[in-house]
Amino acid sequence: MPQTTVISFFKYKGLKNKWNALARMGRPPLLKSSIEGLTFWKALGSGSGNGFSIWPDFSTFGLLTVFNSEDNANEFLNSPEISTYTEGASQHSHVLMHAIKAHGKWSQQEPFKSSVTYDNSKPLSVITRATIKPKLAYKFWRYVPSVSKSMDGHKGLIYSKGIGEWPILMQATFSLWESGEDMMSYAYQNKKHADMVKKTRELGWYSEELFSRFHPFEVQGDLIGFKL
Repeated sequence: MPQTTVISFFKYKGLKNKWNALARMGRPPLLKSSIEGLTFWKALGSGSGNGFSIWPDFSTFGLLTVFNSEDNANEFLNSPEISTYTEGASQHSHVLMHAIKAHGKWSQQEPFKSSVTYDNSKPLSVITRATIKPKLAYKFWRYVPSVSKSMDGHKGLIYSKGIGEWPILMQATFSLWESGEDMMSYAYQNKKHADMVKKTRELGWYSEELFSRFHPFEVQGDLIGFKL
């Protein structure tokens, strides 16, 4: 069976639940567990915008997991480890995906293995991730807010969220689109996004970066509100 990537989002209400979620970032349950088929994982905070954001969103947290197979992924989603995240959550969603293509590294690893062929008409999800060079962080954050805002209301966008391991310097984004065509329209026809890509190449903001595309095949839960 093909490698399966799962990105999960959990939304919390109330100070106690939010504090527990923040504390779990520092002590993820996966650290103490041996989970069959798990090859890569990251506990993630989130930003207040729908893309890279300097302002944290303490109500929403993420978890990225990569498994050898769909069976391994589904076993995990019914495990005590994942219930630690869902207990106390007002909403949550899991997006199960197969990788189309990825280039770059995350924590010096290449976590995503291509397992399906790209179909422009199918729903598409994208994860971009970067470690920003400290000396260039100020310039980077000068440009980001307008780029993230340009995604608002774009045709075909189902859900997007800025995520990250550490504020300011280790940032990522996740976006889910109705089709590959919609995502490509945003990426290549939106001037603010195109300018951001150009400046990235010119200024070399990142010490490490990764860009990956997936075809989602199942969305569980009620946070994202989209079914396949």
